Amino acid sequence: MKLALSSLGKDVNSKLSEVFGRCPYFILVEIENNKIQKTEAIENKSASQQGGAGIASAQMVAEKNAGVVIARTVGPRALDVLKQFNIEVYSGKGLVKEVIQKFIEGKLKKIQ
Repeated sequence: MKLALSSLGKDVNSKLSEVFGRCPYFILVEIENNKIQKTEAIENKSASQQGGAGIASAQMVAEKNAGVVIARTVGPRALDVLKQFNIEVYSGKGLVKEVIQKFIEGKLKKIQ
């Protein structure tokens, strides 16, 4: 399973971003058997767009084959795009590594 987490920084010790579409980075995390197998940080080039940042960000994480998005908040248009790609969306807060652990333990609230 691949997760995409909105992040303020480039690694799992960074804080989860308050927003999805305009977060500076996405941390992509591959999980197998409830363990992190691989992480990758990608810059969110959509963050500085004048409009449509959420939609463009949703399309980007879909292209990266994420099955789950975790962010503090996700706007309605981005949420619609994520739903079209059958990507589950969860709300979280705190450090990325803590949020991943909460997801593995089933302790995050699903937005959709």
